[in-house]
Amino acid sequence: MELYVTEISRYVIAGCALLYTLFSFLVFIYKGEKRRKPLYVMLNIALFMTQFSLFIQIFAKTGSKRYFLLCAIQLIVIATTIGLFKLIYPDGNRLIISNMCFMLMVGMVVITRISYNKGIKQFIIASVSIIIAFVIPELLFRMEFLERCGYIFAAIGLTLLLALLVYGTVINGSKINFRLFGITFMPSELVKLLFVFFAASVLSRSKDFKTIVLASVLAAAHVIILVLLKDLGSALIYFVVYLCILLVATNNPLYFILGLGSGSLASVVAYKLFPHIQVRVSAFLDPWTTIDNTGYQISQSLFAISGGGFFGLGLFGGTPSSIPFVEEDFIFAAIAEELGIIFASCVALVCLSTFIMILLEAYKIRNDFGRLMCVGFAVTYIFQVFLTIGGNSKFIPLTGVTLPMVSYGGTSVAVTIIMFALIEGECLVRSDERYQDYLNKKKENKASGK
Repeated sequence: MELYVTEISRYVIAGCALLYTLFSFLVFIYKGEKRRKPLYVMLNIALFMTQFSLFIQIFAKTGSKRYFLLCAIQLIVIATTIGLFKLIYPDGNRLIISNMCFMLMVGMVVITRISYNKGIKQFIIASVSIIIAFVIPELLFRMEFLERCGYIFAAIGLTLLLALLVYGTVINGSKINFRLFGITFMPSELVKLLFVFFAASVLSRSKDFKTIVLASVLAAAHVIILVLLKDLGSALIYFVVYLCILLVATNNPLYFILGLGSGSLASVVAYKLFPHIQVRVSAFLDPWTTIDNTGYQISQSLFAISGGGFFGLGLFGGTPSSIPFVEEDFIFAAIAEELGIIFASCVALVCLSTFIMILLEAYKIRNDFGRLMCVGFAVTYIFQVFLTIGGNSKFIPLTGVTLPMVSYGGTSVAVTIIMFALIEGECLVRSDERYQDYLNKKKENKASGK
């Protein structure tokens, strides 16, 4: 019986994920949230069907009732999140929230399969972060002064990174963590938010050459400190995010081209100076010759991705734990091995639909600060996805960044949820802009006697 349930559930899981992905793109056919309501209903049904079928497979494999209890609790949290968001923020974007819940669900299921205790910890952190996130859109809507605090955000961010450089804990050769009162967190994740605030604030208020030079120097300071911390993945994200915000703010491709040129030159210099970069590039070019040491992770990742086939080996059917730090750095490989290439591709496509929707929301916002902030968060999100999936599949060298809301990591999950809440706050700003236009037009019609 277990064999039949496991085999059938493989196809059911892939089918449900395909349905969810399809509906997440069909949403773009309609412009208004009201016209999208039927699709959102189908989207959420597909989400819950995917979650339930995943836990059915876990139960069939393990026979442990604790997974059913966890499934029920997660189902309640996700349903409550979607329902309360619709109730509290009717003008918000529901696709972004649904996709957030989908990614959190996938991450918690896969992490729970690898380590039950880590899965519980991830679930608790995500739940607390969601509670905090409900307050953020309303706060952002009322805190207009934030767009005037760009240099303050830069100062706070640089201070945190410098403190990490001095007092940070070295893990696998990189200083990426603080450990305080037994709690480990990653300041660079929090500084991502501050960095986007800084760039959006400064470049929305002035676009003259002097301001651009100063902002670029401060942005470069962030990147240089991250390189010194050997947190190369974050350094690359910060660099690309700033270039994209600068391009949108100035509409001058020359700045973008100059930035890419200087970044390419800096990459060559960093390769010459830092041996660990040379090791990663060497492992990327030919992991098979160093499969016993530096090429072990990427080679095992490739074995996992190719071994899963289209529909995967089933949860608890593969060996994801054979990849070191699989729940942090190689979660995509674990997904591909046990849930299949189809499911893993759906995860990547859901990330893409989220990115597109955030950009569409940014396009609708007339406030420069809000528009640049949404662009910055969109690029932060999708570029991190690209680095993770690209590194796992040997498309690019490994960078050591997590897959947002899927990989294990409390700081990363919390910051990404808050980032999505900030985007929803800008949706409220967009709605208020439309309402003010309506009031102004009404006053004009009244004055003209229409």
